[in-house]
Amino acid sequence: MTFVDWYFTFVVFVFGACWGSFLNVCIYRIPAELSVVKPRSRCPKCMTNLAWKDNIPIFGWIFLGGKCRYCKAPISARYPSIELLTAILFTLVWITHPFQLLAIPYLVMVFGLILGSMVDYDEMWIPDRCTIGGMIIGPVFSFLIPAMHGQESPLWGLIYSLIGLAVGFGSLWSVAVLGKLILKKDAMGFGDVKLLGALGAFLGWESIIFIVFVSSLLGTIVGCSLIAVGKKELQSKIPFGPYISLAAIVWALGGSALWELYVNWIRGAAY
Repeated sequence: MTFVDWYFTFVVFVFGACWGSFLNVCIYRIPAELSVVKPRSRCPKCMTNLAWKDNIPIFGWIFLGGKCRYCKAPISARYPSIELLTAILFTLVWITHPFQLLAIPYLVMVFGLILGSMVDYDEMWIPDRCTIGGMIIGPVFSFLIPAMHGQESPLWGLIYSLIGLAVGFGSLWSVAVLGKLILKKDAMGFGDVKLLGALGAFLGWESIIFIVFVSSLLGTIVGCSLIAVGKKELQSKIPFGPYISLAAIVWALGGSALWELYVNWIRGAAY
């Protein structure tokens, strides 16, 4: 990598950390139906407004020793963790698609996936601004940047995005309906259905099989592990959004090549 490459990679990392700081605000306030703009960041314990130096992504928490400067209440390590995670994922997107317009929609997608996953983990639902918002902005991005679907024509970029949306939404919707008929209860949250529709709009219909396969595998492994250690019961619900999101990010970072290798391996084993 040249100096220019390293410089822009560092800039993207810092950019991602800053957006991770904003994500912490969104994750806390959106479920509480509070504004993500006002008031400014403050300690949830003593409600004192935080100084700018306390809000430095990642390092602010370290400098404070994980405690509020004013009331000394502990600050969860989750805050710098989300900032670091966002910075790393933004950087990986940039490294995978350097100096390409394609990086812009993928960065937006990663932001939405982290937000939706964390809210789903905490509250067992995914905000519509992540799912329905994705189903709206995905086709818009696809029209403006048809390379998202390997196309040159804006019209064909839009068409492929809408096909992906329909396939993503329809596949999980049919599973949810069929599961409810068989199990006589909701087998899957409708937020997951909308999320997969949004991902189809961003990543295309080809990604859906990979995302469903990998997310189901991850969910099964984690669910069985939690049951084995006594953290969950067999009938317990687990948030599925984080696994869908992780699979989608893997696809965006080159999972299509991994999937092609897997399919070729299966074909070779069959013959």
